[in-house]
Amino acid sequence: MRDLNYQLKQLCRNNRDGGYRTQATRERVLTLIANQLHDLGYRGMQAHSLKPKHVEALVRRWRAEELSAGTLKNRLSALRWWAQKVQRQNVVARHNDHYGVPSRVFVTNVSKATSLDETALEQVRDPHVRMSLELQAAFGLRREEAIKFMPSYANQGDHLLLKASWTKGGRARVVPIRNDAQRDVLRRAHQLAGHGSLIPSARNYRHQLRVYERHTANAGLSKLHGLRHRYAQTRYQELTGWRAPAAGGLTSRELSGEQRVIDGNARLAISRELGHEREAITSVYLGK
Repeated sequence: MRDLNYQLKQLCRNNRDGGYRTQATRERVLTLIANQLHDLGYRGMQAHSLKPKHVEALVRRWRAEELSAGTLKNRLSALRWWAQKVQRQNVVARHNDHYGVPSRVFVTNVSKATSLDETALEQVRDPHVRMSLELQAAFGLRREEAIKFMPSYANQGDHLLLKASWTKGGRARVVPIRNDAQRDVLRRAHQLAGHGSLIPSARNYRHQLRVYERHTANAGLSKLHGLRHRYAQTRYQELTGWRAPAAGGLTSRELSGEQRVIDGNARLAISRELGHEREAITSVYLGK
């Protein structure tokens, strides 16, 4: 275990602020932050060496990932907790607007779903980036998951098994394989990656992330988090038989009692497939 990861884990274990769930979430977020700092090139960091440049680098990365305002605020809160515990409170700005974090919007019933434009995809010259994009669209994967994806490990026949080291918060998860289109994407991913990942052997994750960002920008591809919204809405219609509220379907107030049970079960399944702990978060993707 790297020094920073170990020291942050000990910091959490020695400072039991908040309830059990709050503590567990904070530790997961700080583990993710430590790993991302390492990926960004900040090697050999100690817990007490946190500086404004580290915070700025993290925020730039998170904004490039098009994370929600709520996620950005939660991560900045974890950074402030860390800074306060090592007597470096001034390292993190007191107000989120310093980092351009917008106000939090939970539910709008306006769809943010996007599809992968085939013409734009053809303009992505790097085959590994192109394949990562196809995996994002087919399985609702996050960008990091799709870059680190290892098809020989993940493909379990009727489902994908995502390694904890690929995922947000370090939580392994299962995503169902439901149709031939997904199987075709996996077949081509395996042909490209062999027994490795979608990071070419001559590159590391940090390098491949820069390649991904450059090629998607050159192809005019943006708001790629919307692919997860599209996946969620597609799954909702599969599981319920009707469209999600954000896609023009019935709102929660319009559902019958039986439909509300189906709706709740579908949202819970989708939440797990997307790698979230709470059913309520699906309202961001599906509306309410």
